[in-house]
Amino acid sequence: MSHSHDSHDSHDHHELGFWQKYVFSQDHKVIGIQYAITALLFLFFGFSLMMLMRWQLAYPDKALPFTKFLITSDLYNQFGAMHGTIMVFLGVVPLAVGGFGNWLMPLQIGAPDMAFPKLNMSSYWAYFLGGVVMLAGFFIPSGHAQSGWTSYPPLSDVMALSPGATIHEKLWTGQSIWLVGMIFLITSSLLGSVNTIVTIFQLRAKGMTMMRLPFFVWAQLVTGFLLLLAFPPLEAAGLLQLMDRLLGTSFFLPTGLVISGKAWPVSGGGSALLWQHLFWFLAHPEVYVLILPAMGIVAEIIANNTRKPLWGYRSMVFASIFLGFMSFVVWAHHMFMTGMGSKISSFFQTTTMIISIPSVIILSALFISLWGASIRFNTPMLFALAFLPMFGIGGLTGLPLGLSSADIQLHDTMYVIGHFHYVVAPGTIFGLFAGIYFWYPKITGRMMCEKLGKIHFWGSFVCMNFIFTPMFIQGLAGVSRRLADGGQTYLHAQPVLHWNVVMSVAAWLMGIFQLFFILNFFGSMIRGTKVTSDNPWDSTTLEWATPTPPGHGNFTTPPEVFRGPYEYSVPGHDKDFLPQNQPS
Repeated sequence: MSHSHDSHDSHDHHELGFWQKYVFSQDHKVIGIQYAITALLFLFFGFSLMMLMRWQLAYPDKALPFTKFLITSDLYNQFGAMHGTIMVFLGVVPLAVGGFGNWLMPLQIGAPDMAFPKLNMSSYWAYFLGGVVMLAGFFIPSGHAQSGWTSYPPLSDVMALSPGATIHEKLWTGQSIWLVGMIFLITSSLLGSVNTIVTIFQLRAKGMTMMRLPFFVWAQLVTGFLLLLAFPPLEAAGLLQLMDRLLGTSFFLPTGLVISGKAWPVSGGGSALLWQHLFWFLAHPEVYVLILPAMGIVAEIIANNTRKPLWGYRSMVFASIFLGFMSFVVWAHHMFMTGMGSKISSFFQTTTMIISIPSVIILSALFISLWGASIRFNTPMLFALAFLPMFGIGGLTGLPLGLSSADIQLHDTMYVIGHFHYVVAPGTIFGLFAGIYFWYPKITGRMMCEKLGKIHFWGSFVCMNFIFTPMFIQGLAGVSRRLADGGQTYLHAQPVLHWNVVMSVAAWLMGIFQLFFILNFFGSMIRGTKVTSDNPWDSTTLEWATPTPPGHGNFTTPPEVFRGPYEYSVPGHDKDFLPQNQPS
């Protein structure tokens, strides 16, 4: 049942100072913008690490152009570990959930703010501190974490440690700093997920039943439950690994561990596989934490630019709920190589095939929504349309990895990198770009430049495919994903190594095309065309019923909802859209 907004009416009516208004703000819109800007900066940094790695893969052991900077194997491993960590935990998830979720979700349900504004502020600052801690690891003399973004023991338990080191020396290592940073980031996500769930259930506007929620809100609700239920096991695992490193415990250190021909003197009895179970119990739901918000954004944009209701709205809602549930029972398909036995392997193969069904339902509904439409091919729509086949490629290439017989051949090859990146890069990140272009005028009161936006889209679209498609070719040829020289010393890799240069050139070109986005994003704040309406896209959902940009409390009067979210081209009306808050 939706609640009234009276309890929030007195919230911060007095004029706030600069620090309270823009830095330690409790307004969900300011916090959403803080999340978004911070996450975009981390995405740019993580992308920069990737471009450095691509130089090493294309031209092994050669200094960067115009410098004497050489990327060693240790430095390559650091960049690899931190690229994955930054892009997932500091970039995509904070932008999708912290940025879009914070700014947009309360507006779409007609709420004046999040349910717990102070908790919301705390969530952002825990995320910010986690990011600062992660960056601090680059300045440690021994280097940052080198155990991959998955941080598998026993390597991660002993990396850069000597048995006789003091606790201070053990803490001041890249891997220990990584674990501390992850604890901050996970705490941030837990605080945010509680806030999201309570807000959606308790602060909906009058008439906003659950089946009148925009699909984006449903995506955020399922994502909130995924974060709430999946992140605690990894936080516990991170604390246990930190204890292994600092206090001499052996939760993940097996008995009889030998390193460089010498027995590791710390007591054993732990299980390295326990970490894998705890990590992947988070990390597979985490994949849908990345995907679902992007699906929600794409659904909103497709409905708006086809001028049609979404086809199969209810089936999409139930599919997203089922997707969230099934994401908790597929984690061990990442662990077929551990020898778990044929029966349990068969179980996880079966659940992996089943979880593809709800994804296909959602994707099919979005494709069918295009049928017979007069599509507006603006920049947000181009990114939303590109999301569909790109995510489809990512999903289809994941099916062989869900079968143990195929995974044994493909595990830890470049094929896995290509599959995951098709889901997250041209998939999820394209969805997030679509959302930025679409809601930018509501946030700033100005439109982004269409010409620059389309240059950004077409350049990114072409380059993305030249980066990731060759990875399938290399992976099928057996090239490992963890070779700092790109496979130069592997005889069987020689016929496909020329693709390293192609992929690297495409990555650097894609970096150039992102400059068009940066110019457009900041330049449009000053020189962008001012919107002449609070609803420049002629949309139906509640966020467009607010002033531009929305002020304190969001709505001048609490809205009332009379219909579902996608009433486009309704017969008998003079306009081709019928807003949710407009009486019949």
